[in-house]
Amino acid sequence: MAKKTYVLDTSVYLTDAASINAFGNNDIVIPLKVLEEIDKHKKRQDGVGANARKIIRTLDELRTRGCLRKGVRLGKRKGIVRARPYDTSIVLPQSFDIGNADNKIIGVALGEQTQTPRRKVIVVSRDINMRVKCDALGILCEGYVDNQIVDELSDIYTGFVNHLVDDQIIDQFYSNEDVILDEEEAKLYDNQFLMLVSNSNPKKTALARLCSIKKPLRPVIEYKQGVWGVHPRNKEQTFAIDLLMDEEVPIITLTGKAGCGKTLLAVAAGLQQVLETKKYKRLVISRPVQPLGKDIGFLPGTLEEKMAPWIAPIEDNLKYLMNDDKASLDMYSEKGLIEIEALTYIRGRSITNAFIIIDEAQNLTNHELKTIITRVGENTKIVLTGDIEQIDNVYLDETTNGLTYAIEKFKAYDLAGHVSLRKGERSRVATLASKVL
Repeated sequence: MAKKTYVLDTSVYLTDAASINAFGNNDIVIPLKVLEEIDKHKKRQDGVGANARKIIRTLDELRTRGCLRKGVRLGKRKGIVRARPYDTSIVLPQSFDIGNADNKIIGVALGEQTQTPRRKVIVVSRDINMRVKCDALGILCEGYVDNQIVDELSDIYTGFVNHLVDDQIIDQFYSNEDVILDEEEAKLYDNQFLMLVSNSNPKKTALARLCSIKKPLRPVIEYKQGVWGVHPRNKEQTFAIDLLMDEEVPIITLTGKAGCGKTLLAVAAGLQQVLETKKYKRLVISRPVQPLGKDIGFLPGTLEEKMAPWIAPIEDNLKYLMNDDKASLDMYSEKGLIEIEALTYIRGRSITNAFIIIDEAQNLTNHELKTIITRVGENTKIVLTGDIEQIDNVYLDETTNGLTYAIEKFKAYDLAGHVSLRKGERSRVATLASKVL
């Protein structure tokens, strides 16, 4: 197979610092403008900053083995990495502003094409408009999908499936007889919820939870008395509460559109098990500091004052569940029973005997998610909630974000459970907005 040359855009390195190892025995060209762009991000205290610092260290290590200007081989059966400046003799279209970083990177690709006309030169970028520009100039281009865990949004595991069974199986289930499904019948996962449907009468059904493929199905626990005053309003919410209240399942992921109740259910279950049944010693809640739209810049004040705008949605849920009793909420916070923590400072901690909720987890990268989950100590449950269709992190999408990654990676293990909440319950207005806007 003929060797190719890949010109990687800044967005690729900031998404995956190990991306230079993903192109086999092909060469990598790094435009000097990309190095400048990476440098601007190295002080960020998030996954983008971590990737920026990591790729800088990687390139510095390569530098000790040779000269990046001339090219350094990545390893055995791997390509050569070269840093290349923009060649001012390369003529770009008049409308292209040469001060624009993307245009300089495209110029480097054009220069590479001129120097090696017999080799395919391919620009790799996660920036859609960058790829459109390349295509318009006749430059081969492609997206970077190394972190893509599923091909399509519809392929993401939902935690629920309709399962056809013989009519008598449903009768046995309702009679509290042990029902163990044939492992070869279908691809099912531990802690998956099933709608058992009679193959002779589609209206004859039963809801069940498959705790393990080798164990009997069990009925879904409905908690008719509610959890901390919250009563499930649909079957998906019932599934969610069943998992949230099960101490045998320490990793829970909940997804759904705005107003479906994912955060409220998680907080209610946390309050119930910390303040009422005392299964855990404290409730720890956090969310990524990721703005919607244009950021307003640095916020003044103490850590608590800086965090206030970000944790406002969480406090709304807590106040609602506390019947707007701010005095009680403040008291529990002062006693350390309820902690609202900044994700920025979670690295290095070991959190034990806690019920942890990470809200808006769809804005986390795989690296950030791993950092968080590896903080979990003994007798701790962690709940990740989010809407994978509302991502504010420009370097992530529905198939590459940390929440989707967690759903897909953990689905095969009995320590984890997932529910996709489908119906909005916040209000008729919120449900309509989620549907039509």
